[in-house]
Amino acid sequence: MGGDPAVARLWAGELGALHERFVHRFNREEPRQSALAYMRGLIAPLQRKNGWTLAEEAGHAGPDASTGC
Repeated sequence: MGGDPAVARLWAGELGALHERFVHRFNREEPRQSALAYMRGLIAPLQRKNGWTLAEEAGHAGPDASTGC
């Protein structure tokens, strides 16, 4: 049930603009990058989308983001 890679590329092209709309809400760079990584995971053509798979897509060891990146 993965997504269409062409659609994912289309969405990825607009992701930076969307992220810029709310990036000022974060005081530190780490949460800004985590929000962007989460959004990238949501549009990625992953088989399943849950806390673990989104964390792995972002390069974290687990969904608590305590390690990785």
